[in-house]
Amino acid sequence: MKVLGINGSPRKKGNTAKLVEKALKGAESRGAETEIIHLYDLDYKGCKSCFACKLKDGKSYGTCAARDDLTPVLGRIEEADALILASPIYLGTATGEMRSFLERLIFPYLVYDKEGSTLFPRRIPVGFIYTMGVTEEVLKEIGYEECFKTTEKLVERIIGESESILVTDTYQFDDYSKYVSSRFDPEEKLKRYQEIFPQDCEKAFKMGVQICEK
Repeated sequence: MKVLGINGSPRKKGNTAKLVEKALKGAESRGAETEIIHLYDLDYKGCKSCFACKLKDGKSYGTCAARDDLTPVLGRIEEADALILASPIYLGTATGEMRSFLERLIFPYLVYDKEGSTLFPRRIPVGFIYTMGVTEEVLKEIGYEECFKTTEKLVERIIGESESILVTDTYQFDDYSKYVSSRFDPEEKLKRYQEIFPQDCEKAFKMGVQICEK
């Protein structure tokens, strides 16, 4: 199997990247070939609404006509057997880079027919990993999960079955005293990072295992 991990965080060694790496380790434990792609390393934009991917008999029908750093990544996704998409949550949703990536990934495969068909060549499993500074209680109060489900349902329709991991109340700074952050208790944040984050990493590892077993 080939499993691609997409890191939608600007940090290559932050919480999100660590969780992607754990998920890929889980896939590797089942013999998968893995690769991690850091979106913030790439120069690209979101969908330009050119509709070349929808043009009858067009040379780009079913594929994104834009040519940039994301183009070879989209090609490798067609060859992958599973995807793991991970992003921190900024203002209630995934990062701008992840959103732009999803536009370019999903829209070309979405057919404007009555059935809502997909042109993605086969069904593959997709794992979502979300990281956020809010607590689980605040997450539910704000309604983040409904936002996540909208994207997940679209991915399931176009690409394949999905599952998700929500990692809350993350440890964001090495030294909270350097930042305006009085709403947080640094000691509680550190304690949670030391006690709970390893459990989140284990969940990510299991996701990688389960994706391969599907």
